[in-house]
Amino acid sequence: MNPSPTLFQRFLNGSLVVQIVIGIIAGILVASIWPSSANSVSFLGDLFVGALKAVAPILVFVLVGSSIANQTKGAHTSLKPIIKLYLLGSLLAASTAVVISYWFPTTLILVATDIQATPPEGILEVLNTLLFKIVDNPINALVTGNFIGILAWAVGLGLALQHANESTKNVLHDVSNGVTKIVHLVIRFAPLGIFGLVATTFAQTGFSALLGYSHLLAVLLGCMIFIALVVNPAIVYMKTKSNPYPLVLQCLRESGVTAFFTRSSAANIPVNMELCEKLNLHKDTYSVSIPLGATINMAGAAITITVLTLAAVNTLGIEYDIATAILLSVVAAISACGASGVAGGSLLLIPLACSLFGLPNEVAMQVVAIGFIIGVVQDSAETALNSSTDVIFTAAACYAQEKANGPLAATEFDETLSADTIQAINTPS
Repeated sequence: MNPSPTLFQRFLNGSLVVQIVIGIIAGILVASIWPSSANSVSFLGDLFVGALKAVAPILVFVLVGSSIANQTKGAHTSLKPIIKLYLLGSLLAASTAVVISYWFPTTLILVATDIQATPPEGILEVLNTLLFKIVDNPINALVTGNFIGILAWAVGLGLALQHANESTKNVLHDVSNGVTKIVHLVIRFAPLGIFGLVATTFAQTGFSALLGYSHLLAVLLGCMIFIALVVNPAIVYMKTKSNPYPLVLQCLRESGVTAFFTRSSAANIPVNMELCEKLNLHKDTYSVSIPLGATINMAGAAITITVLTLAAVNTLGIEYDIATAILLSVVAAISACGASGVAGGSLLLIPLACSLFGLPNEVAMQVVAIGFIIGVVQDSAETALNSSTDVIFTAAACYAQEKANGPLAATEFDETLSADTIQAINTPS
């Protein structure tokens, strides 16, 4: 007779998504009923995000290095199609933001600000920053979470170790599996971490300070929702020729929700890695594409840069033509790819876009200040879109390659992958 499972065992074996939803509801209730006690659980959120950020750099370094070192010669990893999807997604996001901002123009109340950060002066400065990130010291890259540098060193080490002894490759593979198990353990505590994050956010900030910017937030969130539920599915359909929504909704549910509350693409890399494993994607592909996506796949950042820039333009009554709008889309998409290489992320790239319209830097930095005010919602939604799209495009490329090589069998997938997703992959529309 088997002993009944303990409470901890039932926690580990339960549905993670259901547990996260319970954590969100519990966090809102604590912040609403006992706001003074919310600070006492804030350490749960800080501990969870800190653990994710701590394990993400070493996970990326070891997993990418191991995957490349143990890669079979001639294996197809679908990286080129994924990179194309990343770039296409960011460009379409910026273009969508231009159109929606034209249909629903937004104006701002500009006030003085004390922001001390220095934005980049041009795209060349953004690219220059990224270039020096690539040649960063590997130890410093791991310590500071410089994922461009981590990727560069991991790829270089993996290529060098392709000619190593099999015993060396096996050691690297075992280390990779060990780190992956640690990640699984950290992710199982996501419900407690998100409970602490939600309780703290609602208790300290709430939404009262955001009411004055409700129209701006509506435009931003409307653009991101449209990309998530219309544009991304269209791209997936174009790639796989099958119903994209089972995959899209699963990624939003299991990656987007966590990213929304952690507000960090880097912290969500372990979550995305686990989701890719659950979707039974090729490990040699997602071990590189997911950390790469966390760096260059920035549809949400492209939307933020475009919408806030055009809001400033509308506020000052500046007229612009189609050519300028197209140029803004390209600049926003390129700048968004370099957002992670600039201190302050996407918000500090707004002055760069504003310079296209001749806006003074003082005005642009006031727009940045507004971005920080609404950041509790804007940055959360932006990260959720960016991070979930990494998995969506990786899965789309992998599924397209699998369909080209033959039908996918349901037995190849983890049981947690829905039957609808498997049927959608195999059934042309």
